[in-house]
Amino acid sequence: MTRQEAEKRIEKLKKVINRHRYLYHVLDKQEISEAALDSLKKELFDLEQDFPDLITPDSPTQRVAGAPLAKFKKVGHTRPMLSLQDGFSNDDMLAWEERIKRLLTEKEISGLDYFAELKFDGLAVELSYRDGIFVSGATRGNGLIGEDITQNLKTIEAIPLKLNHPEGMEKFSSNDDIVVRGEVLISKKEFAKINKEQEKAGLPLYANPRNIAAGSIRQLDPKITAGRRLDFFAWDLVSGIKNQAAHSQKHRTLKELGFKTHSDNFSRHCSSLTEVFKFREYWLSHREKLPFEIDGLVVQVDDVGIFEKLGVAGKSPRAAIAFKFPLKEAQTIVEDIIVQVGRTGAVTPLAILKPVEIGGTTVSRATLHNEDEIKRLGIKVNDTVIVGRAGDVIPDIIKVLPGLRSGREKSFHMPKECPVCGTKLEKKPDDVIWRCLNPKCKARQRRYFYYFVSRPAFNIEGLGPRIIDQLSEAGLISDPADLFSLTESGLTSLERFAEKSAANLVRAIQSKKRVSFNRFIYALGIGGVGEETANDLAGRFSSLEKLREAGLQELENIQDIGPKTAKAIYEFFQKKDSAIFISKLLKAGVKIIAPEKTSGVASRLKGKTFVLTGTLETMAREIAKEKIRALGGDVSESVSGQTDYVVAGENPGSKMARAREAGVKTINEKEFLAMLGS
Repeated sequence: MTRQEAEKRIEKLKKVINRHRYLYHVLDKQEISEAALDSLKKELFDLEQDFPDLITPDSPTQRVAGAPLAKFKKVGHTRPMLSLQDGFSNDDMLAWEERIKRLLTEKEISGLDYFAELKFDGLAVELSYRDGIFVSGATRGNGLIGEDITQNLKTIEAIPLKLNHPEGMEKFSSNDDIVVRGEVLISKKEFAKINKEQEKAGLPLYANPRNIAAGSIRQLDPKITAGRRLDFFAWDLVSGIKNQAAHSQKHRTLKELGFKTHSDNFSRHCSSLTEVFKFREYWLSHREKLPFEIDGLVVQVDDVGIFEKLGVAGKSPRAAIAFKFPLKEAQTIVEDIIVQVGRTGAVTPLAILKPVEIGGTTVSRATLHNEDEIKRLGIKVNDTVIVGRAGDVIPDIIKVLPGLRSGREKSFHMPKECPVCGTKLEKKPDDVIWRCLNPKCKARQRRYFYYFVSRPAFNIEGLGPRIIDQLSEAGLISDPADLFSLTESGLTSLERFAEKSAANLVRAIQSKKRVSFNRFIYALGIGGVGEETANDLAGRFSSLEKLREAGLQELENIQDIGPKTAKAIYEFFQKKDSAIFISKLLKAGVKIIAPEKTSGVASRLKGKTFVLTGTLETMAREIAKEKIRALGGDVSESVSGQTDYVVAGENPGSKMARAREAGVKTINEKEFLAMLGS
């Protein structure tokens, strides 16, 4: 191929790839598969390698580039990135309106209207475009000076590297850079996925999506940022486009330029605060249905001229306010601080609280994450604290109130030794977690027991933590393989075990001796191996023997398995203890069901993604998932543009509504069984 031919082909590829990026990441539509898009990107990459002088900053191949940075450079904002004053009630909003009216003429007051939009719980950033090409991006910082995070922002697919150029836009453009501001955030789905992996790895859970988004965008290695699947919404056009008379007009212009903005449902032009109040009430009761977290509305005077005239008071614009939702927080007392040893040895401090109700749930404990978090909070036993449900789910200590101390407070220090087995705790230089590295630690072993019998693993019903603890204390089990050797006579000697309950438990355990290969892999508790990775390994290796023999390089070559996880898998199977445990399981009668080959009939669902909602009459949900995977299909926990079918059982949840909104086909159980060939 000549250079001229390559140049033409590259331009066409860039145009096609950018179009499909915009469809998927901005409009939530999909016209071609991810595999097809990847092949287009691969062709572009190969051509650019052959003709490196044709690589441009707006090329899709430049989204992840360059070595990790040593630190972020400081960069000044052309105009201050101001913070907003908060309002929590209708009275607060009326008082705000009264303040701004005092500064306006009667004519301006008569035409006063507002633009209300959802307030994302993310991280504000500023983007700069020169000649339509993305050239730099920065954090808010102190409002005047932020950090240059250009390379990290390039990894976010919702941020265009090149702006659209709508017809007639020339008359509105100035010679200045086009400067756009917006919010980097992470979806609830990705937040749940990351926390699920944290939990499986025995690591502390993240408090809320905002923390992950903020931490991800400030990674010195852009490849780490890319792995977090961040999103972006634009909410202000600062400069570069003239004649923007209203904030609502700026939103329309941003959309034309190729940015994802608030849809009509997520924003509203309001002629009065009464309309703002109605809009807020709607989203206060519907916020759970959103794919991302919000903590209120941003309300501002829509007229740009009036907005500019009102100016700034302190560090906030007078003409805008954050109309926050009521906080799900409460005040209580820290009665004690203890530590909990997880399956992987991670030692996590927990605050034992005087029970308090928050958002309809009684909270009696809250995670303190790690030693650094305790120091940051300055928390002590007997302190009065404010507790919130981070993301409305995880209890979290938000603030200590030192002004209420009585002198009875006691400082807490992380133990030097494991509170269960006495082993000296260790912490790596680049880690914030103290760990017990004793594999025989009873706390670690019990946590592993709970993990082994859980639904994604052996799924042994009726065998909860209380019974496992009782069996361990009685000396009947030392590792999960011992479960399969339990007898009725051995159980009836224990307190609260009658003949019937003993027989039921033994029957439940014995019924789970046959286990699918992917469940068996998951149950081994290998670091970094969750359900999806276990499925990938089961699909790649047809037997346990082949998986055991796999080399490190072979494991690293598997898609979606990184070097760290590959190393953990390889090292697990090299350990003598692992071999002994697996041998003990097999001798106890555990039978591994080999995965079916996805060919012919067995690949009838290949390339199809299913979401299950509600209760299925003919089979448990876990069985339905296994049948889908056995036929080459994929299972997702949430509805998206990539979902092909939503299977609706009895009492379906909100996924049905999401399917209708996204235009995804829903099928009933009878139709689903027909697809399975049952």
